[in-house]
Amino acid sequence: MHRPDPYGTTPGTIAPHIPADVYQRAQATGQQVVIVVNDTPASFPWQRVLIPFAIAGAVVAGGWGMVAALCWLMDVTAHTATVVAGAAGGPLGIGGMTLKLFQSKNK
Repeated sequence: MHRPDPYGTTPGTIAPHIPADVYQRAQATGQQVVIVVNDTPASFPWQRVLIPFAIAGAVVAGGWGMVAALCWLMDVTAHTATVVAGAAGGPLGIGGMTLKLFQSKNK
């Protein structure tokens, strides 16, 4: 089991402060000094909350991007069908269904 270093010899930790009068009294009387180290974090662990929100935001942005791409593709398809029908000049037939989009000028 890994225990935190109460004396601050590991990098990134600060040694606990002992007031001078307490230290001198302990030296004079031979009394022990008890150092209490609080190893619970003082602040809220934001990383635990922010990572799921970042993932959810990326999913939402990707979904909106996919919807926009599909709308653009349908728009291009509609314009292409209009251009093909206009160039054909007559009825447009696909798979056994015939669609007459414009009146023929040869009537």
